[in-house]
Amino acid sequence: MIPRLSRYAIVGCVVLGFAANSLAGEKIVHVRLRGPMPEAPPPMELSLAFGGEQPLSMFELLKRLNKLRKDDEVQGVLVELDEAMLGMAQIQELRGQFEKLRAADKDVWVFSEFMTPGHYLLASSASKVVMIPTGELLLLGLYGEGLYFKNLLDKIKVEADIIHCGDYKSAGEPLYRTGPSKESQEQTERLLTSIYGQMCKQIAESRKLSSDEVSSLFDKGWFSAEEAKRARLVDDLMYREDLNKALKKRYGSDFELVRDYGKEKGPKIDFNNPFGVFSFFGEMMKGTKDKSTRPSIAVIYVDSMIVSGKSEQGLMGNSSGSATIRRAIEKAAEDSSVKAVVLRVDSPGGSAIASDVICEAIKRCKREKPVIVSMGDVAASGGYYVSCLGDTIFAQPGTITGSIGVVGGKLVTKGMWDWLGVTSHEFKRGARADIMNTNRKFNEDERQVIEGMMVRVYDVFKERVVAGRGQKLKGEIEGLAGGRVYSGEDALANGLVDRLGGLADAVQFAADQADVTRYELRVIPEPKNLFDMIIKELMGEKDDDDVSTRLGDRWLASPPLREMLPLIARSDPVKAEEIRRFLIQLDLLATENVMVVETCVPRMK
Repeated sequence: MIPRLSRYAIVGCVVLGFAANSLAGEKIVHVRLRGPMPEAPPPMELSLAFGGEQPLSMFELLKRLNKLRKDDEVQGVLVELDEAMLGMAQIQELRGQFEKLRAADKDVWVFSEFMTPGHYLLASSASKVVMIPTGELLLLGLYGEGLYFKNLLDKIKVEADIIHCGDYKSAGEPLYRTGPSKESQEQTERLLTSIYGQMCKQIAESRKLSSDEVSSLFDKGWFSAEEAKRARLVDDLMYREDLNKALKKRYGSDFELVRDYGKEKGPKIDFNNPFGVFSFFGEMMKGTKDKSTRPSIAVIYVDSMIVSGKSEQGLMGNSSGSATIRRAIEKAAEDSSVKAVVLRVDSPGGSAIASDVICEAIKRCKREKPVIVSMGDVAASGGYYVSCLGDTIFAQPGTITGSIGVVGGKLVTKGMWDWLGVTSHEFKRGARADIMNTNRKFNEDERQVIEGMMVRVYDVFKERVVAGRGQKLKGEIEGLAGGRVYSGEDALANGLVDRLGGLADAVQFAADQADVTRYELRVIPEPKNLFDMIIKELMGEKDDDDVSTRLGDRWLASPPLREMLPLIARSDPVKAEEIRRFLIQLDLLATENVMVVETCVPRMK
């Protein structure tokens, strides 16, 4: 079971406690974060032409923070998070960036009307923390829950026949249990203990409190703004209007709040010009210019469920296709201007075959140049499979990883069809032609066949890990595998990763390994240009390896589900995400039968 932080809004600003002198004409960078933050830069959207904003990705945010840290004209950063949805590893990465900014004598401001544990973990690393006088701080600790769907399947007369390789491999449990197994509960408790300890320690260090004090504050839980100030969790209380006055007092009445710092300007349609549309498309065509040949570090993303075929964006979420990622790795390996590769992994896994295809591409790329892995919130099961051959693996302390194991099986649907009044008649040639027949569970002979195939997949998985980690592993692979899940902190102690750090750290390390000091970052494959997408659609052109896999989207053909899921997402985004993963897992089970995936994901509230 994998905890991840719930997502809540925070708004950032700090204004008190700085030196009293006024610095005329200073620049403060304003960064506004809204909703979920994707890891990779998203494709260009048509709304940009009408003045809309491109969603801010973690990749782009880190680039801006790195730039402003080195900019002598910038005195600080004001981060405004509008219902921001951040995972634990993302929060820890941004904490590290805040600390680097402060070390470079930049002011980091955090202001909030309302804060939850994850948001406060981020805010506590700022120079100052300010709340409105009527604000509230919910320092409620960690709460995780996993959804189990057996009773739902029972209602529609469907039975899951699931086989696990690894006692701790709990990915299939939601399909046939109403609660966690002993092993699953044991590792979830261990995981939450690790992450809770990290939160207490990091907040204590940032706020200069003892760990016992922070633990007591978590037990109290709910603080008014006044109580939070008395507990030394926040520094001062003020409304936004007072904040604006304090900004002017600190930086001078003519200070500049830069809202588009480091933002690449996209083309827009000038509606006052009758030829504005043609001008717009002319600007879009410029995006197809030849790529730079300057030294670069390539960043390749595996940031969703791993599937065979092409990466896709669908209504049920994105997928990381093995064909797309394999080709991206090959392209980076063949490009002499690419000096090193950073594989950014934020995935709970998926298809065993697709994971091995990506892993093999990494193995071949390593022969040409350094391959550094950076783990995000989750790099478990197939996510660890694709990571394990990296030359060096970075993870955040709160990253969820490991889960070296295999799960497979099938759904038995005969009861549902009988219930609906649908009958069937079977025909076959070959003793095992109906081994995946959904009218019945596996018999003993078939179960042995499936288990034998799964053991082969499991053995290859373990061999890949041993080949990649070698003597770094702290113990025998059997004791580390079995589906056991680790926090990044525990993974480091067991030799499953090499260093604690984020994407920015991995990129710098890759540059050092490649012995380059001046380089550009290049995302491969490059985010699609709107003009390219339009032309390809009109001309019927397809990308290389153009095999589409949209896991879970077929479930949206059902009008009740199509209408219900958006409502659930608005009222309870945590459970909506669990339902999405459940539907994707059903699709994977139907298409491949064997998975390396960790899908039981309790969220932290």
